Amino acid sequence: MSHEPDRDRRDAILADDGDRNAAPSLGSRNEPSENAAHESHGGIPAWTVDDLPEPPALAWRHWTRFIGPGIVMMGIQIGGGEWLFGPEITAKYGGGLMWIATIAILVQVFYNLECGRYALYCGEPVLTGFMRKAPGPAFWAAVMLLLNGSALIPGLSTHGAAILAALVLDRPPGDDDRWLVTLLAYLALGGVALPMLIGGKVYNLLQVVMTAKVVLVLGFCLIVGIVFVPAEAWGKVFVGFVQFGNVPVADADGNETVVNAFGHYHEHGVWPVIALANIAVLGGFAGYAGGGGLANSTYSNFVRDQGWGMGKLVGAIPSAVGGGRVSLSHVGKVFPLTVANLQRWRGWWRRVLMDQILVWAPGCFMGMAFPALLSIEFATHSPIFRGETKLEWAQALISADGLRHAPGLGTAVTNVLWVAALIAGLAVMFPSQMSIVDDFARRWTDAAWTASPTVRRCLKPKDVKWIYYAILGAYVLWSFVCAYLFATYGSPKLMTLVIANLNNLAIGITAIQLLWINLTLLPREIRPRLHHILGMLACAAFYLGLAVIVFLTKQWPGLRELLGV
Repeated sequence: MSHEPDRDRRDAILADDGDRNAAPSLGSRNEPSENAAHESHGGIPAWTVDDLPEPPALAWRHWTRFIGPGIVMMGIQIGGGEWLFGPEITAKYGGGLMWIATIAILVQVFYNLECGRYALYCGEPVLTGFMRKAPGPAFWAAVMLLLNGSALIPGLSTHGAAILAALVLDRPPGDDDRWLVTLLAYLALGGVALPMLIGGKVYNLLQVVMTAKVVLVLGFCLIVGIVFVPAEAWGKVFVGFVQFGNVPVADADGNETVVNAFGHYHEHGVWPVIALANIAVLGGFAGYAGGGGLANSTYSNFVRDQGWGMGKLVGAIPSAVGGGRVSLSHVGKVFPLTVANLQRWRGWWRRVLMDQILVWAPGCFMGMAFPALLSIEFATHSPIFRGETKLEWAQALISADGLRHAPGLGTAVTNVLWVAALIAGLAVMFPSQMSIVDDFARRWTDAAWTASPTVRRCLKPKDVKWIYYAILGAYVLWSFVCAYLFATYGSPKLMTLVIANLNNLAIGITAIQLLWINLTLLPREIRPRLHHILGMLACAAFYLGLAVIVFLTKQWPGLRELLGV
């Protein structure tokens, strides 16, 4: 298909486009081949071609149109970062290390934008894009499965079970209550999968659940913060987001404090020696800030299921009950580079930018800051935080227990705050575990749906739900096994540390892959520009650097001892 008469007008439009979304020249003009849409990649059938749908107009009077994939991603994010690691980071170091979350969130904005770029263009998730590259789908599916290992550990539902047990017992559960937490973890794993069986599109359910979660959790934290947290603590948190270079150091007695590395070098002429005792926790803090791991790549799935860009023509994953009219194409669609389509592209791209910059990123900062206020002000009152009792099941309960023991508030008030904090904790953990279950099933459904010739031959577009729910069922069954193993030989805290640090490796590697496919599979006119390329490289460097540091300081010594090296 050729549109040569439109080329001059197309270039004029691009010249007026402030963002242009085009990569800098890499040595040749590399004109977009309109025949590329008809070429297969890695054994996956070629994209079909259709015009890009018209984007809905954006106006504040239509504010509901701003509720999109970003709020679903934000709802998924609120959970691990501060609710689980807050008492060990913000309560111990104040707000001094919040700048780690700032970097994590900012580089993830670039990652999410590139996911959205790919999905807008072809209506496919980025995992399918990975499999379109050599050496082929089987190789990249295996790599992604290895990187997706953290999703196989049901850490959040187990933490949620511990919170539920605390409601039942009216106290944090201890080792003697392991059986109760394990039983509730099994029930929770089954419970989070049930809501996805009904409705039309699974994505629509997630959007409702995550919106409610954001309002409930952030609303609770904000009210408690305004009423009970002094302005000084607010200042520590929000100033901490920009205190770049703060690091933990240990004194002669082993007590840790926070110093600014740049200030220390300016004053003493040497860099401070960073205390690495809690490096795995710091890595986990970064791994849970924002989305983390392959969870960010699911933004492309959500863009498609929201019906943005070419996703409107590709379809979505239907639920098992009531979703029979919803279907999903086996292969993505792309648009010819006409003047009209490029104008529409700019409108869709603005939606993705606003979704990330006005919804997702601010929500992530609030999701880190508001729970941090609770942990800074109240976690130190908890006997769990002070180490007076060793409760491996109580990681997610420290702030709530601190509220229960807060001095000067009165028994009636602290009891209400204790219960309210537990309910907020349940709202954090269970929806996030639901999203992880969906994320895993969704990712591998899309992989099989597009990459497998047998699936494409045997199943019609409306039958994608049977692939999705078969994978979801197998995942839940495996999660029961994994929950048992960690309940018997580990703890929920160990779960979350392993998950978070595996996430760092996954997002670091896939940042490079994502940049690769967007610079090679997309037409020149809509490829990432230089600042997007640098943002993606920064994302890869940040997370791979953390993964290497944690491995060298925590895993490698143990491996050397095991191997006798």
